[in-house]
Amino acid sequence: MSVLESDPFEDYEDVSFAAKRLKIHPESVKRLIRLGKLPARKIANKWFIRKDELEQFAGHYIPRPGNRRKLL
Repeated sequence: MSVLESDPFEDYEDVSFAAKRLKIHPESVKRLIRLGKLPARKIANKWFIRKDELEQFAGHYIPRPGNRRKLL
């Protein structure tokens, strides 16, 4: 692949990779994106996170278990 044919998404990761990197569920990654805590771009109904921003976020993110829903 030449320089002119470089992949425009080579600096980005998708939600599933981000979930594995952060050790959380993909829906939790989407929640962080919706809350504005994790910057991302939506292209063709799919979220993409810049690799450098993901690594910066992962450096200070501590996954914590949330509250479980209770059945009545």
